[in-house]
Amino acid sequence: MDTRSTGPLAGRRIALPETRELDRLARMFEEQGAETLRCPLVAIQDAPDPAPVREWLTRFPFDDLVLFTGEGLRRLHGFALRFGFEPSFLDGLQAARKITRGPKPERALRELGFKSDVRPEEPTTGGLIATLSGFDLRGRRVGVQLYPSSPNPRFTDFLRQAGAEPDPVLPYVYASAADDDRVVELIDRMAGGTVDAIAFTSSPQVQRLFQVAAATRREEALRTVLRRMQIAAVGPVVADELRRQDVEATITPDRSYFMKPLVSAIAAAFSDRLQGLSAGRLFPGHR
Repeated sequence: MDTRSTGPLAGRRIALPETRELDRLARMFEEQGAETLRCPLVAIQDAPDPAPVREWLTRFPFDDLVLFTGEGLRRLHGFALRFGFEPSFLDGLQAARKITRGPKPERALRELGFKSDVRPEEPTTGGLIATLSGFDLRGRRVGVQLYPSSPNPRFTDFLRQAGAEPDPVLPYVYASAADDDRVVELIDRMAGGTVDAIAFTSSPQVQRLFQVAAATRREEALRTVLRRMQIAAVGPVVADELRRQDVEATITPDRSYFMKPLVSAIAAAFSDRLQGLSAGRLFPGHR
């Protein structure tokens, strides 16, 4: 049976700006009946200068290792393999107290046979700081895996003030995935009312969308259309980025910030909307 005609998202078109796991995410939505509009906005590449990453890897093991993203750990492992450092890298992972910001770096650790030792309740920089404020960090060497959209001086400053020695590394960079014309086409299709929702899985996707909108004088048009359609954010970091763009996410998973809960939250939201309309009431949060 074709689930696209019977699932909870039957007749819905969902825009997907995801890149790395685009096929997997699209398949999940299509299994719920949705039609997907694929427009990968951000490509992920190794740091163009490998020398700082190599030097950082030679300083393993750290007392603590803070992982902000799963992609970052995978890229570090890839560099370690290419440099011939894998045994010492894995030994360093074993020895360090492993601190993860959220579920994605936890999953990347499990892929290598490890698990997180410390994870904040709120998967944000503020959540990390709140959690680590309860630890004695004086004199501890802390490896910090950063990500391209944020050098995060707030976090490294916190570590220094706590008496730790932060040692940051940036193992990957973002690049444009879709060309500007395809991004403009996505904006225009949303403005034309042919897209029911857009599902953001990272904050750089939001940034790229607004950068192209600003460059093509569509920024206000983009905000207008986003305020009247359903916007899904995989977690609080993405929701915060949307808020910085003066837009609020209307759909977010409840405390589990993965793609599968995101799909489930979108399916549930549209089911609730359908029930609400049949009962003569508005969809909660819909403007």
